[in-house]
Amino acid sequence: MEISIYQVDAFTPKLFGGNPAAICPLREWLPDEILLSIAKENNLAETAYFVQKDDRFHLRWFTPEIEMDLCGHATLASSHVIFNHLGYDQEQILFDSMSGELVVKKQGDLLEMDFPSRNPEPSDVPQVILDSLSIQPKEVRKARDYFLVYDSEEDVRNLVVDEARLSAINLDPGGIICTARGKEVDFVSRFFTPGAAVFEDPVTGSAHCSLIPYWSEILDKKEMIAHQVSSRLGEVFCVGEGSRVKISGKAITYLEGKILV
Repeated sequence: MEISIYQVDAFTPKLFGGNPAAICPLREWLPDEILLSIAKENNLAETAYFVQKDDRFHLRWFTPEIEMDLCGHATLASSHVIFNHLGYDQEQILFDSMSGELVVKKQGDLLEMDFPSRNPEPSDVPQVILDSLSIQPKEVRKARDYFLVYDSEEDVRNLVVDEARLSAINLDPGGIICTARGKEVDFVSRFFTPGAAVFEDPVTGSAHCSLIPYWSEILDKKEMIAHQVSSRLGEVFCVGEGSRVKISGKAITYLEGKILV
């Protein structure tokens, strides 16, 4: 069996930036063990699969370890493939997923995703997480992910996280968001997933489901620009709309090929 595969850098206009995702269009669903095996073989943060039925696409996301309930950068990358490689000529894509209906629209040179909002609430945090951080946060919240707020962009950029110490905990399917006000953009963030094949995710669309409502309230702004300040850097255009958030970015194809299963 031949399966088409595309590797796309999401939330960036440049190759080798943003967050890479593998995208596999399917005619029909394969057994989950094959989907997970392909994701392990790809060894990227996410591999996304979709099956088209009429005017809708059923979308699923896999890390090398588990199936995820929501993934932003792989949704953006999937939309890029559908629009740019599969000849889809509509202005929006309707995805069905574990997180409900997701709509992606063309907005100029951006792809805009309509995702559920996950407003983080004040929370305790396991001591092992605090012990693993070289700089302590000023505030701790939680939605799906632990949400750590820092005093400055420099704190987030300079933060060192002890991966070995964090390997003792399992947050699947969540992770740890570290964030602060930005100097040249509205806010910055980094995202860590203990025990995952990729410990620091380069750009995390789903984390912005929590980042957007938090910073929208703090900054009293509906429209914002954010940077995820990993080594690959991602640029995210954000809009807060109450129970929904709009997450937009650019994407570029790195690789196109075939998987032989």
